[in-house]
Amino acid sequence: MNRLVKLASLLIILGWHSTGQAHHVLGRPAYSLSEDSNTPPSIQVETQIGDYRISYMVFPAFPRPNGRGRVNLYATHLDTAEPLTSVVTFSVREGGWLISGGEEVIGAQLPDDNVYRQGFIFKEAGAYVITAAFEAGGESYRVDFPLQVGDSAPIGLLGALGGILAAVLIGVSLVQRKRLTREKLRVAGRRIAPDPGTPRPMDRD
Repeated sequence: MNRLVKLASLLIILGWHSTGQAHHVLGRPAYSLSEDSNTPPSIQVETQIGDYRISYMVFPAFPRPNGRGRVNLYATHLDTAEPLTSVVTFSVREGGWLISGGEEVIGAQLPDDNVYRQGFIFKEAGAYVITAAFEAGGESYRVDFPLQVGDSAPIGLLGALGGILAAVLIGVSLVQRKRLTREKLRVAGRRIAPDPGTPRPMDRD
């Protein structure tokens, strides 16, 4: 039973860190505006992969279905601080652990003033993963970052795992309670049972 509790706890931990384990992505909200004064707030993320430090921004921070958005990506070499000049290919796929759909290429961009800009429009709400892929120094690089379009589901993966953990804990509590009850009845039965070594009184005629 302890194994079930440990397994459920492990699932909760994995679910909690699922959005940040790829390339050690760190989300950092940056409520700034782009060069367009009417652009909604953005989300800025920094990550390190291989020999490159990558920064990107998503405009707007909370895109809506059928609304225009954009990804800005900036990459520099860790040792030389030289900006990346290779072609970056952007692709998208549906997010989630239980989804294994294919990727769709949405564009291939060259840097504009050292910044890669890729626009996007999602027709349906949901969780997506945008991938930026490039080659440099004979090595291939891929960096994934999640993007939520529209409202998220009211009960996500963490909610489901939390429900599983609660059910496991309740089950453990019930089993322990039944075990204690049986033990108490067993002890009480031993106290009530007569001692076979004690002589029983004889009935008088």
